[in-house]
Amino acid sequence: MPTRVVPLGGGRSLVFVAGQVSSRDGERLTGRCPDQVSVEQAQDAARAAALNVLAQLDAAAGLANVEQVSQLSGFVLCTDDFGDQPKVMNAASELIVEVLGEAGRHTRAALGASALPFSVTVEITAVVVVRKD
Repeated sequence: MPTRVVPLGGGRSLVFVAGQVSSRDGERLTGRCPDQVSVEQAQDAARAAALNVLAQLDAAAGLANVEQVSQLSGFVLCTDDFGDQPKVMNAASELIVEVLGEAGRHTRAALGASALPFSVTVEITAVVVVRKD
């Protein structure tokens, strides 16, 4: 289940978006950063995963109903000595704000992972407040 909508009352709900992987046009963006893909390629993968988060939000509640993106958690497939996960995830955060404006500003965790599903480069989860009856 990619999303779960939990009513809060007062016409608001929380939308929990399960891990959205880096894929575009049905093709997974894979590889470990920085030895198999560059930081720039990982940033592109982060943007793709963020677009998938937005697609799930749109399907669950409509982007026009987003009141506030509360939190993103981004997982970057990387080597043990890689420390630029925030740099990779900045690309996703910037895209979310570009699409949603102030409602897209959020807290974020950027974490390194030694394995992700299907060896994708990035996976993102989100918690979002929406207006929904």
